Amino acid sequence: MTTLENKRVVIAGATSGIGRALVDLLAAENADVTAIGRDPKKLAALRQELPAVKAMSLDARHHEDVAAFFGKEKDIDHLVLALSGGKGAGEFRTLALTGLREAFDEKFWPQLDVLQTALPCMRPGGSITLITAISATAGLPGTSGLAAMNGALEIMVPILARELAPLRVNAVSPGVIDTPWWDQFTPDAKAGAFASYSQQILVRRVGRPEEVAATVRFILETEYINATIIGCHGGIK
Repeated sequence: MTTLENKRVVIAGATSGIGRALVDLLAAENADVTAIGRDPKKLAALRQELPAVKAMSLDARHHEDVAAFFGKEKDIDHLVLALSGGKGAGEFRTLALTGLREAFDEKFWPQLDVLQTALPCMRPGGSITLITAISATAGLPGTSGLAAMNGALEIMVPILARELAPLRVNAVSPGVIDTPWWDQFTPDAKAGAFASYSQQILVRRVGRPEEVAATVRFILETEYINATIIGCHGGIK
């Protein structure tokens, strides 16, 4: 186990949900955190609440912006990819494939672009952690598009770990987590979905962003975890 104090950590997708929970956790441990996000209001709030964190405005969907950012970076110990979006869910029979394509553009391609572009800035022996989702493997109705996207990321993890050694490459696969991702639904629809999913989750509740953040932190500090996808889903079935 290694301490994260003064370790240089870059978190992409850091202003909301799991990414923001990880920023809070690592900042409390005096890590050197750079938080990347594209929402000006959330970035402003982060700067006010955590002035020691470097909160950077960056839309990871645009390669030019990603390249400009990492062109000025160096000596990154840990990179966490929490980039995501709100599209891609739904029964396949009526799933809007244009929406699924946009979901890939919001999560799949930005995660890979940031990962690839950041490689020259990473310290040997550092780590890269992707945030995927349990939809990749759970076989839940209404998640075929999300499964395709997150499964595509997860299947790359052990290959990347071998190609990029001595960098460690892992993923955390969250289950149903109470994050702003669910704000796209009405309050009644959200409550109904949480109640329904809770019956399928062995711990009988949905998860909290802080629980996923703690899982990521465990990966960052444990140098013997590599080429691995760790679930944080309460035992969803």
